[in-house]
Amino acid sequence: MRLLAPSEAVPLLLVAAIAAVLPLLGSDYYLGVGFALFGWIALAQSWTIVSGLAGYISLGHVVFAGIGGYVLVLTWGAVPVWAGALLGALAAGLFALLVGLPVLRVRGPYFVILTFGLAEFAKYVVINIENALGRFGRLILGGPPLETLYWAMAALALAGTLAVVAIRRRRLGAGLVAIREDELAAGTIGVPTVRFKLFAFALSALLPGFVGALFVLRTGYFEPAQAFDPVISFTIVTMAIVGGSADARGPVFGALFLVALSELLWSNFPQVYMIVLGTLLVGFVLFAPNGVAGLFERRRAPDAVAAGG
Repeated sequence: MRLLAPSEAVPLLLVAAIAAVLPLLGSDYYLGVGFALFGWIALAQSWTIVSGLAGYISLGHVVFAGIGGYVLVLTWGAVPVWAGALLGALAAGLFALLVGLPVLRVRGPYFVILTFGLAEFAKYVVINIENALGRFGRLILGGPPLETLYWAMAALALAGTLAVVAIRRRRLGAGLVAIREDELAAGTIGVPTVRFKLFAFALSALLPGFVGALFVLRTGYFEPAQAFDPVISFTIVTMAIVGGSADARGPVFGALFLVALSELLWSNFPQVYMIVLGTLLVGFVLFAPNGVAGLFERRRAPDAVAAGG
């Protein structure tokens, strides 16, 4: 088996290093920041599988996290907590399989709009179910401690990063990239486009389902409008654009950048944070379309030329 390339090794080492260092700082604040960071990395890596590699840009990825969180609260007290989280992930994957065939028949702006609408539809279905049950938010008491949740989320971030690295190394990854470049040509040369797209879509739903369950355990509360908030999907896409690249580096760089920016500005200057975030997003799209990863590549290229010359 060939060795890991720098683009594969760097994100893995970065996630592992952050996971190891933050607990040493001895504060629940840093564990909380790390929990959020790893959650966003896992979500962004899962989005990369179907959107970054296959080119099917999803604006409704939050639906899988919401389903995972809802299944957890429905099974709370009936099964062990980790079994509930696993069931949430499996339910999200099953949902992706069920809707995948019709949804993946369209692409481009139609797919973007369809995924957004699907997430909103699922949100209001859950809201109506909860209203019929006379529930207006559910409390989750007695969940795992923060340190346990931190390590679980770090494992999900590492698993998501490993999944993207592994997929890009295999026929599935090459097939998804071929679909992104020209789906019709990919099918002509023998790529099983429908099977690859559906598998990637279902795989990209598993991690968010687990992440959504952990988010509910962290907050101790489930409310459909919050669990299915479209801002989560927009944030995932923003992280992908800011991070750049269709490999495992982009989600890690993008999540690090935006979580650090959030911690610096959001608590004290929320309006300024949104202005800065919007300005950065426009700036990256116009002047650095390959994101932070692309900027690193451009810095390395002159150094490599200088070293060779």
